[in-house]
Amino acid sequence: MPKIRIDGLDFQAPEGWTILEAANYLGLEIPTLCYHEGLSAWGGCRLCLVEIMQHKKPKLVTSCTYPVEEGLVVRTNTEKVDKIRKIILELLISQCPTSKVLQDLASKMGLNRVRFSPKWENCIYCGLCVRMCNEQMMAEAIGFSNRGQKIHIDTPFQENSEVCRKCGGCIYVCPVCTLRCDGPRPETILCGGCSHYQSLSKLN
Repeated sequence: MPKIRIDGLDFQAPEGWTILEAANYLGLEIPTLCYHEGLSAWGGCRLCLVEIMQHKKPKLVTSCTYPVEEGLVVRTNTEKVDKIRKIILELLISQCPTSKVLQDLASKMGLNRVRFSPKWENCIYCGLCVRMCNEQMMAEAIGFSNRGQKIHIDTPFQENSEVCRKCGGCIYVCPVCTLRCDGPRPETILCGGCSHYQSLSKLN
């Protein structure tokens, strides 16, 4: 088993594990959004970024996709990592300010400002719904269409899908389907209503 070091902890990780799996096993919390146990890792949201040492130089990688390897040194919560995660979360919240999942993450991570104009979209393109439909439901009823600013998730040819079983799996994993407490058109971009996360973390 590869010998690795995460945040100063030496650990023999099972072959085939990712950095995220090793960190979770050790009780080290790394924020994730597009990751879901039971679905293939994608690394699209980038929230799970960590810093590894490669050839004596730090490098940022997505912990949900990077496999453990002999001699790997990982730092999960450096100042640089924390700063980048917060910028990523700012962008995601500006895309979907009504997402309770994103707002809760903001409170938990101590994000107190969003410097980007809100778009009030209903999707952050994390791909969870597509992977759930394809990998767990075996339906392949939805997928990504187009690229860039025109990207969206839809049924093939935007027609009613004959293979969709209306199981609700896509809604179950969607991080933006649950609206924040103050409704679909809140006055502020950043809620802060669950800032008790920060208070609890200080007490612990």
